[in-house]
Amino acid sequence: MPSRITCEVRDTAPVAVVRLTGALDLATMRSVHQSLQGALATQPDALVVDLADVTVRDRLALSVFAATARRAEEWPAVPVVLCAPPPDAARWLAESTTCRVVPVSRDCAEATRIAGASSAPRLRARLDPVAGACRRARELVGDACARWNLPDAAGPAALVLSELVGNVVRHAGTPMQVTVTLRRPYLHLAVVDGSRAAAEPAGMDLRAEGGRGLLLVRELAQRWGSVPAGHGKAVWAMLPAT
Repeated sequence: MPSRITCEVRDTAPVAVVRLTGALDLATMRSVHQSLQGALATQPDALVVDLADVTVRDRLALSVFAATARRAEEWPAVPVVLCAPPPDAARWLAESTTCRVVPVSRDCAEATRIAGASSAPRLRARLDPVAGACRRARELVGDACARWNLPDAAGPAALVLSELVGNVVRHAGTPMQVTVTLRRPYLHLAVVDGSRAAAEPAGMDLRAEGGRGLLLVRELAQRWGSVPAGHGKAVWAMLPAT
């Protein structure tokens, strides 16, 4: 009989809680991964995964949580905490070098407290795809770096975020949410737009404001990438927080 698992997402803002019920194995881990990515797409301050009602049939399937934590570290730059795993799963998580990076709590309340306490400072803005959006993005970065005492990061971060926003203005043409997050040792920049079209480093208009394109982002950022987010995508970049 095929394995089944359900994922219930509870929005306990600012922390998202995903409660899993059923069997976790190599056949069901894909649906778990998709549900966790969907929860992250709402950009909570943290993600808690409740394992109290999960039967782990294959310990290798636990790697889905490490993969989710790694993705969440890049975007939306939030912690992932597991809670209430069954005894066997708790032991396997502790023994796994891959999963050991994901914190584990005894119950959901404790996990929510831990996740909330470790949430990172962030600034957000909603921007329209207009000519002044790049300037507003630079102002947001300047404000963030001044608040968080990051003088050396202000210039490169302003350039990078201006490029990400300019790319939306020129190509996606949709409203966007811009987020600046301090999660040391990195300053995280992200732009979520309403287009699923891939962000590419080629084909930029070098004459437009912020027109040096994602090639510049690739040069200045420690890492950058693009992932689906809701009906659109998130393009993110990480710079040293100095």
